[in-house]
Amino acid sequence: MTVADTSTLIQDHSKDGAEPSATTVTAVALTPSREFIVERGRAHPMGATPDAEGVNFSVFAEEATAVELLIFDEHDAPEPIAVIDLDPTKNKTFHFWHAYVKGLKPNAHYAYRLDGPRDLHGKGQRYNRNKVLIDPYALGNTNGLWNRVDACGQEDNMATSMRNVVIDPCAYDWEGDKPLNHPMAETVIYEMHVGGFTRSPTSGVDEKRRGTFSGVIEKIPYLKQLGITAVELLPVHDFDEKEVLRISPVTGKPLTNYWGYSTISFFAPHNGYCVSPEYGSHLDEFRDMVKAFHKAGIEVILDVVYNHTNEGNDQGPTINFKGFANHVYYMLSTEDHQYYMDYTGCGNTVNGNHPIAEKMIVDSLDFWVREMHVDGFRFDEAVILTRGQDGLPMLDPPVIWNIELSDMLADTKVIAECWDAAGLYEVGYFPGYRWGEWNGKFRDTIRSFVKGEPGIIGDVANRISGSADIFETTGELPINSVNFVTCHDGFTLNDLVSYDYKHNDANGENNRDGIDDNLSWNCGVEGPTDDPGIESLRNRQIKNFATILMLAQGVPMILGGDEVRRTQQGNNNAYCQDSEISWFDWTLPEKHNDLFRFWSSIITRRTSHASLHRPRFFNGQLNERGVPDISWHGYELNSPGWHDAEARILAYTMGGFDGDPDLHVIMNMHWEGANFQLPTVPGRKWYRSADTSLPSPEDIAEPGNEVEIEGSEYFVNDRTIVVLVSKA
Repeated sequence: MTVADTSTLIQDHSKDGAEPSATTVTAVALTPSREFIVERGRAHPMGATPDAEGVNFSVFAEEATAVELLIFDEHDAPEPIAVIDLDPTKNKTFHFWHAYVKGLKPNAHYAYRLDGPRDLHGKGQRYNRNKVLIDPYALGNTNGLWNRVDACGQEDNMATSMRNVVIDPCAYDWEGDKPLNHPMAETVIYEMHVGGFTRSPTSGVDEKRRGTFSGVIEKIPYLKQLGITAVELLPVHDFDEKEVLRISPVTGKPLTNYWGYSTISFFAPHNGYCVSPEYGSHLDEFRDMVKAFHKAGIEVILDVVYNHTNEGNDQGPTINFKGFANHVYYMLSTEDHQYYMDYTGCGNTVNGNHPIAEKMIVDSLDFWVREMHVDGFRFDEAVILTRGQDGLPMLDPPVIWNIELSDMLADTKVIAECWDAAGLYEVGYFPGYRWGEWNGKFRDTIRSFVKGEPGIIGDVANRISGSADIFETTGELPINSVNFVTCHDGFTLNDLVSYDYKHNDANGENNRDGIDDNLSWNCGVEGPTDDPGIESLRNRQIKNFATILMLAQGVPMILGGDEVRRTQQGNNNAYCQDSEISWFDWTLPEKHNDLFRFWSSIITRRTSHASLHRPRFFNGQLNERGVPDISWHGYELNSPGWHDAEARILAYTMGGFDGDPDLHVIMNMHWEGANFQLPTVPGRKWYRSADTSLPSPEDIAEPGNEVEIEGSEYFVNDRTIVVLVSKA
């Protein structure tokens, strides 16, 4: 039924500058015998904004000819209790449609229908009154009735559409919590999946809370013990977890969108990570987690996907953006506007530098900082946001600079993935100054070095010293380099040292998905083995990676579970595996406690030595002992063998400043051990802090228990890294 069907009073009291008419509705109520009144409302802010008397609704729909606001009494109600027709002469300001509904309260459910031109080949308009749309600015969604297939095509999908939830973001007690603002240089990032972190029965988390924000809270002490300073959460913006991609030929079970890199709503936490998603608790459950992380001194960084949405290509569903302003929110093909430009590899591309899309992105970021206390963002395929509306890279993309210079985001960490599926690559050249950039060259160089690739020690030195060859010439700093060896996309660290080839058969794509060149080495056996020699070597290789990552200048990032040898069974593209392949196995911390101890200790070394997270690049400065900030060596001092095509070893000395000790690091990735000369530091002796070839706990010493080194040489075993510290 519509407002017109049930209205008992329609009055127009509007004069110049006065509010237009109000419509009193007596037969439509959220609670028995309670009426609500529909008024003109206001264009800003967008979304559903509750106050003490009602809710203001506002959406952008540039060329819609009719907009209906649907009100539901329950999240799974198949039909609305009210359909409010917005009057274009009263409820529209330019291209914003709005209404204020008195008597409506938080936790009410709503959605929209729109009508307008459908001109696919010309302007690319896709208005379709049969499709129920969710609000792009909604703070919460429910999908109890959702059927993705019904959102495609032209048929009516009222009975199987999503619903929005009206949520009051101010109704939460933060208990004085604020973003932590840890310095970027002192940050150690732990990349993790909210669902997979506790979804396994081995987590010990109550079944109802497994795979939720609430479940993560129970594991914060574990992360605190590890020593990381920030978690980087794979997408928590709401996505369609019901989307079935295909059936696994291995398990026979449906494969779904597990990672969540396909957003449907940029303001709403994913309802699948909530214990009670249908009751509007979305925000509070997420904020409880953030508050708990902050109490532990750990920042929260979100992996955000503003480059595309889950509406896909021209055959995909109509969920929100397509139905409100398709030609505004998306880049359309210049040849035929019914098709989408696909720079993302995911079917469509967000038109991020259109003013409306730009506003949506920045409003979203502001919301997550202001109302959710998020500490930072990692932007998936961030170079997409440097493309103009014609798809070409821009010198000064407005959305990037808006984020860079925003007062609201000034203390917020921003990290870019500087490549996209269409081949645009901007590592070292990403617009702006303060953006951290995922350093893929660090990953590739260090993987090659540790597996024994010869003749690349010059590149290794560049990566260890903060990749000055990439960042310094453009005026950037070591903190612009986010260093990693593994991430969600690719092998885990265990699999990097256990597999020569990807094993993605369970994904149902005939093992064609995922990259083929992983720069991995299985240490002699493909996959799991009981051979103690190979297992020992794999542990050593993992410790080698950990040591290089934590001793390198820049900002280190660890893939969640690498500290205890989490495996994906050789799957290097587990985007669709909501299963044991992806879940954190909580038997591993005990099984590989020696590796956990090593990771925790090497992280402590990094955070306690200022020379390992310098604010500026090396420049040859001498400390008070006459030791340069960095000097390079080979088997012999000051002879690194830069031009040796067979070189697999590198050593270096870092001079400590302002009371920091000097460090000497020897990296032998050859299959034979060798003696290495040690430098002399006046008034100091060398002590062994770490030797990755030794068994635990000798492999890394507790602070103050380092072992004194006698003589002028140190024998370094094969495939081993040794770290020495100077003491008076």
